[in-house]
Amino acid sequence: MSFAGVSLIRDGRLWPSASATNDAGAASGYHLLVVEGYSRTKADVLTGKYIESRSFRVGGYLWFLKYYPNGQASGYADFISASLILAQDVATPVKAKRDDFENSEHLKDDSCTIRCDVVVIEDVNAKATASPFVTVPLPDMQRHFADLLASKEGADVTFKVGGEKFSAHRCVLAARSRVFKAELFGPMKEGASAAGAIHVEDMEVQVFRAILAFIYNDSEPELEKGDDEDVIWQQLLVAADRYDLRRLKLMCEDNLCGFINVNTTTAILALAERHGCDGLKKACYDFLATPGNVKAVVATDGFDHLISSFPSVVKELMVMLAP
Repeated sequence: MSFAGVSLIRDGRLWPSASATNDAGAASGYHLLVVEGYSRTKADVLTGKYIESRSFRVGGYLWFLKYYPNGQASGYADFISASLILAQDVATPVKAKRDDFENSEHLKDDSCTIRCDVVVIEDVNAKATASPFVTVPLPDMQRHFADLLASKEGADVTFKVGGEKFSAHRCVLAARSRVFKAELFGPMKEGASAAGAIHVEDMEVQVFRAILAFIYNDSEPELEKGDDEDVIWQQLLVAADRYDLRRLKLMCEDNLCGFINVNTTTAILALAERHGCDGLKKACYDFLATPGNVKAVVATDGFDHLISSFPSVVKELMVMLAP
């Protein structure tokens, strides 16, 4: 079965759409978010704020779209983005560079349409034995682990970071990170007793808190917004690499791609080279592929540091830019 629906944004707000339809049994379909008056939404909706579409069902699940005319965070102000949201708070974000979008054929007469295709793949084995009278809820293990961290119940290890203490559970940390496993159970064990604390050096409190949140939730940490948000993401990437949390490291790479500009490129490129972040490195090279950008970056003090510390990166960049 299939589904099609439409949500209309006009004059900066959501309007009723007579063409919207629903099919609770649909296994695939799409939803159109029609934006009439793109410039109005760009002017009226602040960075980090969004306009929400009407909800729609596909495959028995409730979905909706969030449209961000000025990006989802301060570091994404140069992007427009949209997120597909499952009612249980699972988001799939998509973003596009604003200049590319505004110069493309997708924006016509100050209007555009965002199409979101959804395919729900059912578990064939589960469907064969499922009762039509019972609805099994989605997994909520992450919520239970988050509650465990918040309650500190059964915690058997304490970390001290920058004067603040964090309680956690050895088995959870060891199961999620082989580095923590070695520190807490293996030959690297630091010998801290239940009453003692393991001191974590060279790490901000906010960063370690985000590390624990990811370990227990397996979802992207929510960092405080501000002028130094890109710095926090850089520090979190270093910490993720330190504890061998590869999924979190990729999340950091993805977020840092949105902070690449003339003032940050050299620092982010150096970080990518130091920690083996190929995707982030390619994003920096993509930014530097524009002649105006590379000229501005070369004039910064950061480029001098890049030359002295990572000459191989500069050589690679020169080869890439050679005609």
